[in-house]
Amino acid sequence: MAALRTPETGCPWDLQQTFETIAPYTLEEAYEVADAIARGELAELRDELGDLLLQVVFHARMAEEQGAFDFGAVVEAITRKLIRRHPHVFGEASARAPKEVEGLWERIKAEEKAERGRVADSDRQPTGALAGVPVNLPALTRALKLQAKASTVGFDWNDPMAVLSKIREEADEIEQAIGAGDRRQAAHEVGDLLFAVVNLARHLDADPEGVLRATNAKFERRFASIEHALARRGKSPQSSSLAEMDKLWDEAKAAER
Repeated sequence: MAALRTPETGCPWDLQQTFETIAPYTLEEAYEVADAIARGELAELRDELGDLLLQVVFHARMAEEQGAFDFGAVVEAITRKLIRRHPHVFGEASARAPKEVEGLWERIKAEEKAERGRVADSDRQPTGALAGVPVNLPALTRALKLQAKASTVGFDWNDPMAVLSKIREEADEIEQAIGAGDRRQAAHEVGDLLFAVVNLARHLDADPEGVLRATNAKFERRFASIEHALARRGKSPQSSSLAEMDKLWDEAKAAER
């Protein structure tokens, strides 16, 4: 990467990049890592992890050019953090259950923030109980993290059934808005419904991104089954009725069971 970023002899494209232009590629590579994991493709995972590592190297090199830090400092920082946040492994603390470890991790993170002495500046960065959740996270993931933070100060439901009741309430509000012909309000209510569904996933210890990704794959698989069944009849989805495709969908669903 140092060679690629060397003026005159380096790569024109690499030399032109900045933190801002590389950030989208960093997100894309992280998603490709997750995709390889979801498909159980370990050979691809090896390659995708290399691509993701390249992103870290790229950012570190640009920071080194500005005199901020280098790749070694990145490794040293995460090493210190891992040791500091695992006192039950490297220190005298005791935490054997995963939930205990999560609680310990969050407590230490909060202490670290306090030690850094962040200045309360509402124009620069939020500082309340929900502070620290990146705005650019995928919406489902960010909703999950916001809810988890709110739960640490007691703003949470007690059980999944209470959340399910909230989901029904939000669905009713969507129905009312549609009935009133207010599509804009209905769309806002859909956002509230999605937020509530994320909360239900959290109470069931499920990752909303993960379960939705699995459902997307299931939809693709079943729709492909419909297309194949229609092709055997010499037809396509465009030339078929919804009722015919629904029947084939049910058959595909039953076959998976």
